[in-house]
Amino acid sequence: MNVDLLVIYTARLEACREFYAGLGLELVAEKHGNGPEHYAVTFVGGGVLELYPATRRPETGYLRLGLTAPGGSPARAAGRHTLTDPDGRTVVLTVPERSDEGSVPGVHRARSHRGEP
Repeated sequence: MNVDLLVIYTARLEACREFYAGLGLELVAEKHGNGPEHYAVTFVGGGVLELYPATRRPETGYLRLGLTAPGGSPARAAGRHTLTDPDGRTVVLTVPERSDEGSVPGVHRARSHRGEP
């Protein structure tokens, strides 16, 4: 079993987009039908993270999210970094050392997927 979709609802959509983009996620603006504009990224393996505005749904409360960046990430030194997103959620970012074979697989640009209207 894999996690295929994780949706974070926030009243600070742009601030959260900037935070997660700053970690290296290539968030892409999307809109499905009459649903709100939101941001999404598809990870290696197909899992999707979406940032939605908290409009019809309440904000996502406390959440601890673990992400692994590509090896040798220029944004952060190798190691484990515990961060806090604009809404107060804990994000544990692991940046592995760059290996001789290149970097650890990272994330891909979001692609069409089943989204939430």
